[in-house]
Amino acid sequence: MKTSNDPPRLEALRTRRASALAFAVALSAFTAACGGSGGGSTTSHSDIQLATVTASTTQNAFQEMANGSKAAAGKFGVSLKELAPNGIDPAQEVQQFQAAAQTSQDGIAYMTTAPDVFTHPTQQATSQGVPVVAMDAAPLPGSGVTTLVANDNVALGASVANEIIKKIPANSTGEVVMGNDIPGLPLLDARVQGMINVFKAQRPNVTIVGPVNVGAEPSDNYNHWSALVKAHPDALAYLEPGDQGAVSFRQITQQTGKKYVMGGCDVDPTALLAVKEGSVTVLGDPDHFMKGYIATYLLAQHAINKKPLPQGWWNSGAGLVTPSDVDQVIAREKNNSTRLAFFQKEINQQTAHPPIKPISEEH
Repeated sequence: MKTSNDPPRLEALRTRRASALAFAVALSAFTAACGGSGGGSTTSHSDIQLATVTASTTQNAFQEMANGSKAAAGKFGVSLKELAPNGIDPAQEVQQFQAAAQTSQDGIAYMTTAPDVFTHPTQQATSQGVPVVAMDAAPLPGSGVTTLVANDNVALGASVANEIIKKIPANSTGEVVMGNDIPGLPLLDARVQGMINVFKAQRPNVTIVGPVNVGAEPSDNYNHWSALVKAHPDALAYLEPGDQGAVSFRQITQQTGKKYVMGGCDVDPTALLAVKEGSVTVLGDPDHFMKGYIATYLLAQHAINKKPLPQGWWNSGAGLVTPSDVDQVIAREKNNSTRLAFFQKEINQQTAHPPIKPISEEH
């Protein structure tokens, strides 16, 4: 298994970011001239009814997937419904998914923090002929879903940890505090495992505290991290696999006046600002926009051109955000035109050469 702690992999991540930015300069001007946010569709397929269902409106990860889905829908000129609870609520999300299965029968892309809860609803939808693609979280056996668009989360966690240990001398002793937004969610557990693997291999003398449940919703996450920092004020580093920890640490830094060695994930605008200001060391970027785009691309191609959905795990890629490239990512995140411009070269490469493996190999 090749993970992001391999030097060639890290270089590839940075090279992809650089090439995407170069492409963005040219394409941004084009999309601005066209005036479109989805890449300038020339053909309308508004009779095609698709939906994107995500776990919450309150967190960046889910918003990014919805943005990617919207960009692909604009590219193909299809109709798209965007559905998500206002806060993580699997029961409400199931209801929204079931409603989409009645109104958007040409295809649904979904992401849930509770794959077990979705097994029966997705099985019902697929048995009725509704195409379904999972994003980010792998579907469980019996779900009827055989297409997953997700990044390699063990590799992503390892890449974050490799940036963090640059701040920790080789023979250091002390604590490294690890939080987990949603313990038991396989994709986050995989990121944590990637982080732990790096520390055990490269900083064996440190003591890992946790992973501790730090909560996924913003206020809950801040309260947990604030308490952990008070309990472990001299920790060598703090890490979290989700998208709220970096936001919380910016607020903690503002309150304490102390900067911490902190690694998180995702590209919440506040988290990006925290990297720019120096209150967060690194963010793992799971490229959630890519997941939404690719999932909706596959559904649109299936509905319009009758292309079969690929069977397996489509590895949509990932990257890192550090002080050296945070301004580029902030520029990318300005709107959907700039996001699409940044990722267009990667989209072209992946759709030309689909990176497919069995779902059983996803981690």
